[in-house]
Amino acid sequence: MSLSLFDLTGRTALITGSARGIGMSLAEGLGAAGARIIVNSRGDDAVQAGVEHLRGAGIDAIGAAFDVADEAAVRAAFERFDADGIKIDILVNNAGIQHRQPMLELALADWQRVLDTNLTAAFLVGREAARRMLQRGRGGKIINIGSLMSEAARATTAPYTVAKGGIKMLSKAMAAEWAAHGIQANAIGPGYIHTDMNEKLVADPAFDAWVKASNPARRWGQPQELVGAAIFLASAASDYINGQIIYVDGGMLSVL
Repeated sequence: MSLSLFDLTGRTALITGSARGIGMSLAEGLGAAGARIIVNSRGDDAVQAGVEHLRGAGIDAIGAAFDVADEAAVRAAFERFDADGIKIDILVNNAGIQHRQPMLELALADWQRVLDTNLTAAFLVGREAARRMLQRGRGGKIINIGSLMSEAARATTAPYTVAKGGIKMLSKAMAAEWAAHGIQANAIGPGYIHTDMNEKLVADPAFDAWVKASNPARRWGQPQELVGAAIFLASAASDYINGQIIYVDGGMLSVL
């Protein structure tokens, strides 16, 4: 098998929430594999900093600041891509937030905010990307970022758990509707990854000990350890894989 199957040269990848954290690691990885990267976040400054970081590493990158949970903003962003002749071949729906609170104390506004950012946004951005992939008639790749909570729940994370379970099923729904048109829609389910969003959990001795004791790998994952799965799902190597979720969790789900 030729390693050219994994070459992303000539492809353009939009990665939502990619100014930092897991999104930036995925941007670095897909960029190193040859893809042109579109960095996304809500703020212009964060996007520009991300673009400059990638360019400093020799990666072709541009920026697109917009709120992925705002339907009008998503539509306007894709209209700008159209006007600029930017054709997205790979979409990574990575943007996400967490809100930890017992359900009995959870406000509807916080529930809705997490679902909008983590699940509805993937539908909105995925819909606009797929419309153009179908129109061009050459297919494309959609990678939705789920979680080990796409499969298992934990107390105080109800909206996140529900949203990430929805990501698994959204990927299947996308595959059901778009596979015949050459679009592969799959998901990656990270386990406990050491990111800035999880820094407080890493610093909590009890939680840190629980993660390490519950995971066969006996450690937290690192953002760059998601890159291999992302390159695989973004490349021709996965052309007959659709509606699946790959868990990158150190084996944690295997022993829960």
